[in-house]
Amino acid sequence: MALSSSSFLSTLPLSNSKSAISFTSSLSPSPLPSFRSASSSHKRRVMTIRSKIREIFMPALSSTMTEGKIVSWIKTEGEKLAKGESVVVVESDKADMDVETFYDGYLAAIVVGEGETAPVGAAIGLLAETEAEIEEAKSKAASKSKSSEVVVVAPSPPPVTSSPAPAIAQPAPVAAVSDGPRKTVATPYAKKLAKQHKVDIGSVAGTGPFGRITAADVEAAAGIAPSVAAPPPPPPAAAAIATPKATTTSSSPPLLPGSSIVPFTAMQSAVSKNMIESLSVPTFRVGYPVNTDALDALYEKVKPKGVTMTALLAKAAGMALAEHPVVNASCKDGKSFSYNSNINIAVAVAINGGLITPVLQDADKLDLYLLSQKWKELVGKARGKQLQPHEYNSGTFTLSNLGMFGVDRFDAILPPGQGAIMAVGASKPTVVADKDGFFSVRNKMLVNVTADHRIVYGADLAAFLQTFAKIVENPDCLTL
Repeated sequence: MALSSSSFLSTLPLSNSKSAISFTSSLSPSPLPSFRSASSSHKRRVMTIRSKIREIFMPALSSTMTEGKIVSWIKTEGEKLAKGESVVVVESDKADMDVETFYDGYLAAIVVGEGETAPVGAAIGLLAETEAEIEEAKSKAASKSKSSEVVVVAPSPPPVTSSPAPAIAQPAPVAAVSDGPRKTVATPYAKKLAKQHKVDIGSVAGTGPFGRITAADVEAAAGIAPSVAAPPPPPPAAAAIATPKATTTSSSPPLLPGSSIVPFTAMQSAVSKNMIESLSVPTFRVGYPVNTDALDALYEKVKPKGVTMTALLAKAAGMALAEHPVVNASCKDGKSFSYNSNINIAVAVAINGGLITPVLQDADKLDLYLLSQKWKELVGKARGKQLQPHEYNSGTFTLSNLGMFGVDRFDAILPPGQGAIMAVGASKPTVVADKDGFFSVRNKMLVNVTADHRIVYGADLAAFLQTFAKIVENPDCLTL
C-alpha cells in the first residue's frame, strides 16, 4: 500500500538563489497609463521562472518511529517522476511502505542507499523539477561530500581554537540549506559526543551530506583533536563506530565460543520498547474455563464459508466488551482514563522476524462473515509488511491465541495504552461432574486475561469473563 504525504518533500534553497520562483516586471505602480504607455511597458516586461530542487525526507511512518531503513528505491537516478508515483520503499518499526511524490520532476540524486538507515527528517534524496537541474543537483551533492572529507582530513591539532573556525566558516552554504523548517540532523555518535562534552548541538554547523552533523563537527566545536589520524575518511568512520562497540563489549560478559551478536530489526526494537514500557503498568490476571462444545459445532458449520476461529473469538470478545466498557477503557497518563467509543480488537500475529497486531475495527458491530473476510485481508497485509498505521495501532483490546499450537494456558503481557489482553488456550476434552454427581466429557478452554489494575478491578474482569463464557457457550448470537 502506498503512503502519500507532501510533507516528505520540501524546497531546498540553493546558495545562488536559483531554487526560488521569482517574477520581475518593469511595470510602474503609478495610476493607469495610456494605451500606448501600456503597450510600451508590455514589451519591456520580463518574467523569470526558475525551477526547484526539493529534498526528499525520511518520513515518520508511525508515532514510535525515530529512524527508517531504505528497503529499495523504486526509481533510479535521472528517472522522470509523475505526481502520485511511488519513489522509495521505507521500512518502519512495523511495516514496509511506499513513499509517493506529490510533484512532477526527476529523481536527481539518491543520498541514502538501499539497506542504509536515516533518522526521521533527514534528506534521503533530491528531486529536480527539470532535467537540466539533475547535473546541478548531483554536483551540489558531490561538492558537499568533498567539503566534508576535507574538514575531516585537514584539522591541525596544535591551534586548538583555529580548527573550529574553518569548520564553522566553510559550510556556509550548508547553513543556508537548513534555513527551512527542518530540525537539526546529526549522527547518533555525534549526539553522544555532544552530550559527553556538553556541546550545544543546535549551534554546531554540520559538514556531512546536506548539513548532517558528524562526530568531527562536534569534536571541532569542543576544541578536541580528532580521535583519528590523517588517513582517508572511511577509516575514521569505522573507528568512530568501533569505539562504542569496544566499550560495550568490555562491560558485558564474554561471548561463548562460536556465538554471534545479531542486532534487532526495526520491528524487534519496537516490540522490545513496548515490552519494557509495559513493566511500568500495575497488572493482574484472572483465568476462566469456558465450555466450547457449542462453539466447536458452530465452527464446523461456518468454516466452509470462510469463517475462522479467530473471527469467532474476536466477535465474542467484542460483544462482551460492549456490556463491560471499562475493560475496553485505557489509561495513558496515570492520572485519568478514557472510555473508548469503538471496540477495536487487536489480534497478535507472528510473522517472520517479529510480532504485529492487526486490528479488527468495530468488531462488535461487523457481521461475522465480513469480519472473517477483513481478518484474512489483514493477515495477508501483515505477512507482506504492508499494513497501514491505522490497521495496527488503533486497538483498544488485544486477543492472543496459542490454542492452535496445543498450548493449554499462558499469560499475555499487556500492550501499552490498552486496558486488557486476553490469552486463549487450546480447547481440550475434560472430565466434568454435574450437580447430580454424573461425569461427562466436555471440551473446555482456559482463558486468562491480563488487565491494568488502575482502571479495571477484579470484579469487573470476573463479570466480563462470565459474559464472554455465556456468549461462547451459546454462540447463536454470533451469527445474527
